[in-house]
Amino acid sequence: MERSFLKRKAAISESGSRKSAKTTDNGPGGEKKMSFAERMMAKMNYTGGGLGKSGEGIVEPVQVQMRQRGVGLGQVREKTAQAKAEEKRAAEARGEKYEDSSEEEREARRRRQKARKSGMGSGTSTPGGTAKRKTKYTTVADIEAAAPGLEIPQNLITSIIDATGQGTRLLTSAAGIMTPGGSMLSTDTEAEKIAKRERLELEAYMESWNGVQDRKNYLDIQEEQLRQDIDAQEEEVRNLQDVVSAVERLKHIDLADSSDTAWEKTVRQLEVLQLDHQAQIALYHLSDAAVAAIYPLLKEAIQNWEPLSHPAELVSHILRIRSILGIRDNSDITLHNGINDPEFSSARRHKSTTAYETLIYTLWLPKLRTTITNEWDVHDPTPLITLVDAWRDVLPSFVYHNVIDQLIVQKLSSAVAAWKPRTAHHDRASKLHRHRQSSQHLPHIWVFPWLPYLSSQHIDPKSATGLLADVKRKFRLAIDSWDIGAGVILPGLAEWRQLFGTTFNETIMPHLVRRLAAHLASTFEVAPDDQNIAPLEHVLAWKEFLSPRILGQLLVAEFFPKWHAVLYQWLTFAAANFVEIGNWFSWWQSVFPDELNAVPAVAAEWERGLATINLALDLGDRVATDLPPPTAGPARPIADTTTTPAKVPLSAKTKPAVEATFKDVVEEWCTEHSLLLMPLREAHAATGFPLFRITASATGRGGVVVYFKGDVLWAQNRRDRALFEPVELGEGLVERVEGR
Repeated sequence: MERSFLKRKAAISESGSRKSAKTTDNGPGGEKKMSFAERMMAKMNYTGGGLGKSGEGIVEPVQVQMRQRGVGLGQVREKTAQAKAEEKRAAEARGEKYEDSSEEEREARRRRQKARKSGMGSGTSTPGGTAKRKTKYTTVADIEAAAPGLEIPQNLITSIIDATGQGTRLLTSAAGIMTPGGSMLSTDTEAEKIAKRERLELEAYMESWNGVQDRKNYLDIQEEQLRQDIDAQEEEVRNLQDVVSAVERLKHIDLADSSDTAWEKTVRQLEVLQLDHQAQIALYHLSDAAVAAIYPLLKEAIQNWEPLSHPAELVSHILRIRSILGIRDNSDITLHNGINDPEFSSARRHKSTTAYETLIYTLWLPKLRTTITNEWDVHDPTPLITLVDAWRDVLPSFVYHNVIDQLIVQKLSSAVAAWKPRTAHHDRASKLHRHRQSSQHLPHIWVFPWLPYLSSQHIDPKSATGLLADVKRKFRLAIDSWDIGAGVILPGLAEWRQLFGTTFNETIMPHLVRRLAAHLASTFEVAPDDQNIAPLEHVLAWKEFLSPRILGQLLVAEFFPKWHAVLYQWLTFAAANFVEIGNWFSWWQSVFPDELNAVPAVAAEWERGLATINLALDLGDRVATDLPPPTAGPARPIADTTTTPAKVPLSAKTKPAVEATFKDVVEEWCTEHSLLLMPLREAHAATGFPLFRITASATGRGGVVVYFKGDVLWAQNRRDRALFEPVELGEGLVERVEGR
């Protein structure tokens, strides 16, 4: 019994597959069957053609050009057939002729093939064709010109090649050359082959001949070069023999002769050697030989040399032979504060010393160091300045700077430190004698000549270290303890003021103003019946160091309060005589110089006094009760606020010098007078300032009890111990301390 499903399967297979492949025909009429997309487009009234309103869009669906894996650009044509068809249809719609890249390439290839064929037929050269190489014949004249001196065999000269026709022919003679029927040999004969081989051998021989000639020319040039080298070496040997002979002659100089004779002989021979062999000094190390020749002479001369008495001795001999000694150009050894910078000279120093530099360092420098340290009087700079000027051109740079910066500056600094400006004027009895003696040792006399030789550290007024800084410190200490009442201006201050420049107003003037103010406050009194103007004259004597405005402020602070007080007392006196008061007023105006009276502050004080007198005249009998007393003026002169201190750069690493206090000045003054300043560990009852005792006894008893108030020293009164009065550092205080 057969299964039904098997039958059904067989029936289906006989009748055909249930699903048949789609065909483009739909029935016997061959009508094209539309796809689903076409049917949908037809429902939307699409009748065919390009997309878009005007049909300018694509007709065929977009196709994709497949590229194999790993294939780069250019290996596959990127445009598909659909893209080319669309471009062609669009070009035809625009009325243009479409040509793609493949058609252009085929057209260009056809043109090249056509041109190549036409060129072959016409015999003309084309870019794509190969030009036929033209045969070049070498004549006898060409061979003789290319190989001069080469002998050419006669049989080669008699052989003639005829190249007038399409082929070449070998002629045995010149007869019948122009005759068409002349005797000629075929190019394939044995004679022509032999002649051809002869020509080839001749060309090879000619090339060999040219090679030999080039080699010969090269050897000639090399021979000439070797001959020049031999001549140069022979000349060098002769020069070396002359140098050896000259050096040998230096050994035979008798050192037992006098110093001048030995020096003259040695220097003369070195001059000849220096002149004849100037270019070989460095090559043969002649500087070492020259230094060795003068070493014994210089050593003996240095031992007997007195630098301060004969500063320029031996310099003339050394200058004559400076080239052979190897003395470098010392143009950098100039004045420190001149055009060249000392840092520039230090940058040019060499790492190692020459023989001459070692000679100067070991013989000359120790002698000068001993002389400067032990023999030279710093107050007499002339001999040493003469020596430095004479030796400057022959000294090595580092030796010169050692002499200036180490030896001379150190001696000057020690002398400045030992200088005591007020010692020469301490004893009034011998004041004139001491003044004459000390005026010769004032620092500006023996320091100023060295200023051109010193570095900027020592000559810069704004520098915190150096000679000028030490001198300014000395002047400040001296002014703080100077006896203004002696009537003598601090010696040398006027000369140093020009060098200090604007720093004088910043560093020294405040000390001077305070000292003058203290002098007026402690010594000057206004007394119409017995006026002593000496203290005022002592102050006015310093007017060259103070501007009229500063001096006027000083008088306004210290003079006019006392003057107004006396004027008030006189005006309120019952028996006051206004005529005498007027004369007294006019006399005081005449005491002051005109430039001082013209100061606005001073003129205002005179106007104030005149107004007080006029008011007293107006008050009449009521002057004693109604005249107002004068107002108190400032205790100290007003500082000059217009002077601005010099700005210190932020990069400055040097710390400013510590300013000496008035207590330090008093301690130094006590030391100079063999006195002691001892603290009492007590305070003043009224002011609270600590008390000190100035005594001449080592036990600390006796003397005078004092305290410091600003820059004024207040001493205890002998009779009233509760009363303290200002005193100045002078002989009066010394007498009180010693109990005289």
